[in-house]
Amino acid sequence: MAQGLRSASFANMHVEATDVVRQVEAKYPALLFKQQLTAYVEKIYGIIRDNIKKELSSLISLCIQAPRTMKASMLRISGRSSGQTQSNHWQKIIENLDILLKILQDNHVPPVLAQKIFTQIFSYINVQLFNSLLLRRECCSFSNGEYVKAGLAELELWCAKATSEYAASSWDEIRHIRQAVGFLVIFQKFRISYDEIVHDLCPILSVQQLYRICTQYWDDKYNTQSVSSDVLSNMRVLMTEDSNNAESSSFLLDDNSSIPFSVEDITNAIQEKDFSDVKPAEELLENPAFQFLQD
Repeated sequence: MAQGLRSASFANMHVEATDVVRQVEAKYPALLFKQQLTAYVEKIYGIIRDNIKKELSSLISLCIQAPRTMKASMLRISGRSSGQTQSNHWQKIIENLDILLKILQDNHVPPVLAQKIFTQIFSYINVQLFNSLLLRRECCSFSNGEYVKAGLAELELWCAKATSEYAASSWDEIRHIRQAVGFLVIFQKFRISYDEIVHDLCPILSVQQLYRICTQYWDDKYNTQSVSSDVLSNMRVLMTEDSNNAESSSFLLDDNSSIPFSVEDITNAIQEKDFSDVKPAEELLENPAFQFLQD
């Protein structure tokens, strides 16, 4: 009787084990690997991007305002050496970008990922410089505009040197600070109309951003005036009309820390291999679970 119970128990265990085992579709392991690989790439991408942001953060804070370490008389006497000192901070940013580009190239990182990294880095530079300009009145001067404009020219040269294969649209990512600085260094601002500002000079800037720049502007070099009172009046009217819009009331930019690519972006960028002439093993073709190999 005991032997019969053991036999019955063993039979039940065998049936239960059979019920637990499920046939796994042949595609599933590959899909699971793809998901895990995607998560890995996204994590590594975020680490690289955030590390370079941290390295550039202190340099960017030094690039928003021209150094005031020398008196005006000394600047006139040794203008060349002063210019070299002022450009050191921008040059260090360029050096960091060069180092990162070489690391990505040496490790055969797909250009599409390099493009995304540099695009977000330039966007970060744009956000930090532009927000500092809006928040600090001492940065909205004519001479400071010249200083920042010269530094941005260095970034433009770097983009040209890196080529579109790696820099992509990085230069377009700093258009806020480019347009703001372009406004600071324009002469005879009081003769510029509101339409010229919003359509020709600073089309990407909001009314709130333009108003803040115009009201904070001061000329420490030629003692020129800002825009006319009529232009400021038009801006105030428009800001009043948009006061109920939460988005328009904020004049600061937000940094984008999202992952700006998908699996399809990577797979489409990688050189495709043609496996149409490769025949699967006969054992796989005979198995119905691997029917997809013949599709």
